[in-house]
Amino acid sequence: MDRISIIIPCYNEQESIPFLKNELYKVINSISDVEFEIIMVDNCSTDNTLNLMKELKQSDSRFHYISFSKNFGKDSSMYAGLKASTGDYVTLIDADLQDPPELIIDMYNILKSEDYDCVAAFRETRDGEPFLRSILAKWFYNLMNKISDSNMVNGARDFRLMKRKMVDAVISLEESERFTKGIFSWVGFKTKWLPFKNKERVAGKTKLPMYNAFTYAIRGIVSFSTAPLFIASIIGFVFCFGSFVFFIITVMKQLIFKEAVAGYASMMSVILFCFGLTFMLLGIIGQYLAQMYLEIKHRPKYIVKDSDINF
Repeated sequence: MDRISIIIPCYNEQESIPFLKNELYKVINSISDVEFEIIMVDNCSTDNTLNLMKELKQSDSRFHYISFSKNFGKDSSMYAGLKASTGDYVTLIDADLQDPPELIIDMYNILKSEDYDCVAAFRETRDGEPFLRSILAKWFYNLMNKISDSNMVNGARDFRLMKRKMVDAVISLEESERFTKGIFSWVGFKTKWLPFKNKERVAGKTKLPMYNAFTYAIRGIVSFSTAPLFIASIIGFVFCFGSFVFFIITVMKQLIFKEAVAGYASMMSVILFCFGLTFMLLGIIGQYLAQMYLEIKHRPKYIVKDSDINF
């Protein structure tokens, strides 16, 4: 008998969990001859989320919970859930029901009948999402596909159903600063994409404001592409060459054409621009150094405070 593990990262989702439970039971009751385990990972919520998880565990042994000692981020929650899972098939789904649980049925049927290792969901529309956020997200996916060897579908979610061999491959990548969407692409395996229309949160507030989304995007670029470093090198070369040409022109004006070279304001503008550019390029290099610094410390990706699962 097949077993499906459902991993649900949670942070302050006390309002969403009752709705989520009802939808999960609809899925469980729709697939016969399949065992289920539901692993809910609490990212140190400040509300009643953990207590609700424990209540679910008491009422249904198929539910399990993991609670972190602090907020380690969604990617660490997903990693912990994947590592604790025992299913032949494993899915990741958000607690706010923006990922339609009923798609798990279609995903499972596809993996059983077709030659795929993973079925992943993507939003074909972004209705209800702020316009600026939608545009920036589209640019980010296009940029990642151009500057890295990842193949990321616009609107891709973490929501997917994977066979065990793909799950094991994802777990084997042990970097601390994880960009899970990139990891899913990097490990390869044959993936089928399922579109769905964007849905509003069933309850609660978004846990990824614009600033966090921006820093997450920067982490993704630094983790899966060295193109910014190459671009920084090209810019440095171009400016060095330009300054050399400018120096030759200045010398020729003075020695050959006897022209006085003036222009304090323009010179100061050039100097300030070059200083600004220098600090920007140092910032790019600094991002990579920071990533290396965080990785070489080998700190754990998460610390479990409470769980009914033995690690």
